[in-house]
Amino acid sequence: MTQPTHTEPPESGRPQREAPAERRGRHAGPAAPAHPGYPASPDNAGSPGNPLAGPAGPAGAGAPAGAVPPPPQHAPRSGLEARLAGEHALELIDHDLREGFDAVRREVGRIVVGQTAALDGLLIALLCSGHVLIEGVPGVAKTLLVRTLSAALDLAHSRIQFTPDLMPADVTGSLVFDAAAGGFEFRAGPVFTHLLIADEINRTPPKTQSALLEAMEERRVSVDGEARALPDPFLVAATQNPLEYEGTYPLPEAQLDRFLFKLVMDPPDRAGELEILRRHAAGFDARELEAAGLTRLLDAQAVRAARARAGRIHAAPEVLGYLVDLVQATRAAPSLALGVSPRGATRLLGAARARAWLAGRAFITPDDVKALAPATFRHRVILRPEAQMDGIGADQVIAAVIDSTPVPR
Repeated sequence: MTQPTHTEPPESGRPQREAPAERRGRHAGPAAPAHPGYPASPDNAGSPGNPLAGPAGPAGAGAPAGAVPPPPQHAPRSGLEARLAGEHALELIDHDLREGFDAVRREVGRIVVGQTAALDGLLIALLCSGHVLIEGVPGVAKTLLVRTLSAALDLAHSRIQFTPDLMPADVTGSLVFDAAAGGFEFRAGPVFTHLLIADEINRTPPKTQSALLEAMEERRVSVDGEARALPDPFLVAATQNPLEYEGTYPLPEAQLDRFLFKLVMDPPDRAGELEILRRHAAGFDARELEAAGLTRLLDAQAVRAARARAGRIHAAPEVLGYLVDLVQATRAAPSLALGVSPRGATRLLGAARARAWLAGRAFITPDDVKALAPATFRHRVILRPEAQMDGIGADQVIAAVIDSTPVPR
């Protein structure tokens, strides 16, 4: 039987996080020198065309050490955005916390080439207590991305290789008889961590998949009638292969709905693949991340603080109305047998707030909602059989819904 491996969550009494002024000085300084074979790559710093990206580049680039980076200085795109920008602004603590997330993006970019959309999706999920399902063919760095993010965060993490013989107790833990104490004691499973890598989640039967349902939604695990709380923050990053169907078990709708995003990782373009080969030629080995000298940049306290700040982002009535119109349009789409649930609507709102916060705004815009809708909706809708026979995909239907829904300006 496959033995899950895990690291224990940090014990209480960890050293106090450094003062905000010290953090600003550290993050505003130059990035850590790249290890030989792991050069920094501008391709990983973000791109305006990335739908999940926050800032287009490192915050505060070129600013003196200790300076607080200002919000992006772009002109408002609409009258609505101009009005909201005049009424709502982030505070200094927000910019200080955002620096940490920008540093994480740069640190992960030293290892993983080109997958900025998936990385930003993971960071947004971390900021709004969501989970991420990553789908892609073998070899596109699905597991490497999550492992690298784990290494760049000062959070406990564990990895489970899902296989057909994995049992629920291998995930949640179980009661074990202690002969010395003369009774049973609970031995925690790998789910008791901050970041859980569920590798090839669709290779295990539904009985074991269901062991994650309570953990993902309630942030707790019930064993022998007793509920045990999971560490905070808690994120499940699950991977699956879309091509291999032999020996796989499709995830049920109830579990799919618990994932904030379904991210699709495609193979890199020519420039990205050439950069990957250059790094391997220089000595990079994905199996030895420790040799990359990754710096742990954010701890649980910082993530919880950032999550609380992102949850305060203003949501204007016009933007809420646009979000509801999108959700209800999926329920009326003739090609869909099942539209997006109310839980999907609330998850999209939380993700839009996190995206706006990362971009340096104190308010969400229709563009935030539009950019995140495909990743939030694609795994929550079910196509009608006739649409599948016509070769229509969920992304096509969602794109048509977005195009046909009026945007408040």
